[in-house]
Amino acid sequence: MLRLNLLLLLAVMACSMFLVNTQYESRRLFTELDRAQAEARRLETEHQRLQVEKRAQATPLRVETMAREKLQMVSTTPAITQYVTDDGTPVVTAVTPAAVPSGAAAATTGRRR
Repeated sequence: MLRLNLLLLLAVMACSMFLVNTQYESRRLFTELDRAQAEARRLETEHQRLQVEKRAQATPLRVETMAREKLQMVSTTPAITQYVTDDGTPVVTAVTPAAVPSGAAAATTGRRR
């Protein structure tokens, strides 16, 4: 009878230690999950902020301003537009688009040649 009691006592002790270990592991994993969710929320907020900033940087007005200031680009005008044929020879330095021959391809540049 004493052996049975000792065996049962050891079984209860082992089960209680297993239960304590399982609860500890459960709490640790829950804390880790909570941290991961907080990090995911932070990263999502950062992503949304960066998307807004990206859209603000790509506005047509800003792109045009940067092209004018940093790249020294200018808008095309009839005075700096040269029309060429398919073989690459200049046809007309036109003042109006109506002067373009029907088979010519228009090539425009932002600089004078």
